[in-house]
Amino acid sequence: MIRLSKLTDYAIVVMSEMARHVGTVHTVSHLAERTGVPSPTVAKLMKTLTPAGLTTSHRGAAGGYALSRSADAISIAEIITALDGPIALTACVEGGDSQCGVQRLCPMRGGWEKVNSAIRGALEQVTLADMMGPPAWADGPPGPLDKIGAGPVPARRAAV
Repeated sequence: MIRLSKLTDYAIVVMSEMARHVGTVHTVSHLAERTGVPSPTVAKLMKTLTPAGLTTSHRGAAGGYALSRSADAISIAEIITALDGPIALTACVEGGDSQCGVQRLCPMRGGWEKVNSAIRGALEQVTLADMMGPPAWADGPPGPLDKIGAGPVPARRAAV
């Protein structure tokens, strides 16, 4: 199964919150409060995303963090690579972090690179802005959901 780490998922949540408030410098505690991601995790994310060039840090009393570019200029592939390392499905693809013991004999040699390139290319085409939907609270407070969870249940009139 191909699965992103929780840290990468949290990074997209936190960075989306930052992108909703362009021009604002965000503190770790503010981001934690707004996203529900624990403060130590937000701090860890910022310490990784800043050297990767995805966020910038601002020192001083009014310091904090901001996105280094607009949300439509940051790809999901960049975020994944910053937190999880190169996108590599197997050890034998470019960017793999280990050597495959049977690479010379493997009939799949080169085949996995095609799959890996396709996945990497798809992730490079999706931006942080693409991932940002409206906040869950955008349409007002949540109401009771119908049987399939598709939306609020219409109000029923009392029998007269």
